Amino acid sequence: MKTLRSYHNEQIEKTKKIKRIVFSIFGILIIISIFIFSKMYKAIMNSNVTTKDNYSLYIYDEDDFETIKNKLYSDSIIINKKTFEWLAKKLDYPQYLKSGHYVIKDGMNNNQLLNMLRSGSQTPVKFTFNNIRTLEQFCQCVDEQLEIDSTELLNTIVNNPHLKELGFNKYTIPTLFIPNTYELYWNINAEEFIEKMLKEYNRFWNEERLKKAENIKLSPVEVSVLASIVDKETTKVGEMPRIAGVYLNRLNKNWLLQADPTLVFAHGDFEMKRVLDVHKEIESPYNTYKYVGLPPGPICLPSIAAIDAVLNAENHKYMYFCAKDDMSGYHVFARTMREHNINANKYRKALNKKRIWK
Repeated sequence: MKTLRSYHNEQIEKTKKIKRIVFSIFGILIIISIFIFSKMYKAIMNSNVTTKDNYSLYIYDEDDFETIKNKLYSDSIIINKKTFEWLAKKLDYPQYLKSGHYVIKDGMNNNQLLNMLRSGSQTPVKFTFNNIRTLEQFCQCVDEQLEIDSTELLNTIVNNPHLKELGFNKYTIPTLFIPNTYELYWNINAEEFIEKMLKEYNRFWNEERLKKAENIKLSPVEVSVLASIVDKETTKVGEMPRIAGVYLNRLNKNWLLQADPTLVFAHGDFEMKRVLDVHKEIESPYNTYKYVGLPPGPICLPSIAAIDAVLNAENHKYMYFCAKDDMSGYHVFARTMREHNINANKYRKALNKKRIWK
């Protein structure tokens, strides 16, 4: 028969045993928790991106998570796919997809990458355009660099109900777009794009340029129209102010501009190398051999160099100019028709010698 003392000792031992079991279980749980936490920490915080240079990820409006994964996986950007997908689901990223251009850097962890994508923290792109002939070409250029459909953009531009209010019409609206490099978001829409270009236009036409335009009695739009002609007359920037001076002299005397590039534009064949007398009979408001003054709109999107050349045109008495017969791309200038005819004949002979007929 157990004594009270032995019974008490047994209870103490049982209690100790239970405590040991509890502590053991608790210790195991801690170890398991540490292991799980460590795995989760690594999945979230360890570097999971590898790329030699910054990687540009473009996400379109119609892309889903599967498409985005395939883009990253096909370019071997993600090291551990399982941890990336696990955290993406934990953060509900498939429900928060945002289109745009995202720059992914080497060494980023899943948390950094997914938070950037989930929040829509995209990086602006550099949008560049130059040497554009028509508004249609410009819209196609935009389409090739941004997520804007060229047809949608063209319709938004030409059907803008505020054209007149903004100081443009269907012929002059191309002068809104000044060739340069601009930073903007890749997924910008057509309306936002036009608004951005309008801000850049107003920034370009600062007080100094507006004053110079006033001094030569032209509006900013008229300056750009004339600059478009200058741009297509020469590739030599140093010559542009002198050529602009010739055209301003002719405008001031109410003479026909007789600018060959306007005939090329009216004809629509931008590859033609020689303007013939037959082209001077083209019926078009852009035919400056028929109609006095500036054409109704630009014949290209004029460069900044050409615009500034008009604003800083040389003050001289030349009324004519012609390409040099050495085919250097430079021009000779004349004050009289007699001088000009001599220069023009030399150039025509040079064209004939090279068998350039059209």
